[in-house]
Amino acid sequence: MKKIIMLCAIAICFSCNSSAQKKESQKDKTYEVVKTEAEWKKQLSSEAFYVLREAGTERPFTSPLNKEYSKGTYHCAACNTPLFESVHKFDSGTGWPSFDREIEGNVAFSTDNNLGYTRNEEHCATCGGHLGHVFDDGPRDTTGKRHCINGVALDFVPAE
Repeated sequence: MKKIIMLCAIAICFSCNSSAQKKESQKDKTYEVVKTEAEWKKQLSSEAFYVLREAGTERPFTSPLNKEYSKGTYHCAACNTPLFESVHKFDSGTGWPSFDREIEGNVAFSTDNNLGYTRNEEHCATCGGHLGHVFDDGPRDTTGKRHCINGVALDFVPAE
């Protein structure tokens, strides 16, 4: 009897669809800007391709944009969509450009479990390029969010 109950319990566990199985994959989404892998490789540097198209991470403190504090807008390096305003940038000390908020509607979010725990991943809403992650340890006097973004995923456009 114990074996039958154990087999039934195992069957139920494996037959249930978890929320991860039901969740739409980032790769399943359709974006306004769509290119083949070859087209992206031709357009982007190898490091930008690694970050934007393969969800990689650049080494901390390597991006010149980490210490860029001029007035302007940070755009997606793949499709030129404006993503972050310089007035919302702050020095998080993490080694990556950090913002307390995105330009609403231009950044998409999904979950990432690649490191064995759940993180909120950020993508360009226009081309799906991986930007980085958002955490709840940002400035408490504003949004409390830290959008930790790979500098190679961004192009800075100075204000006129």
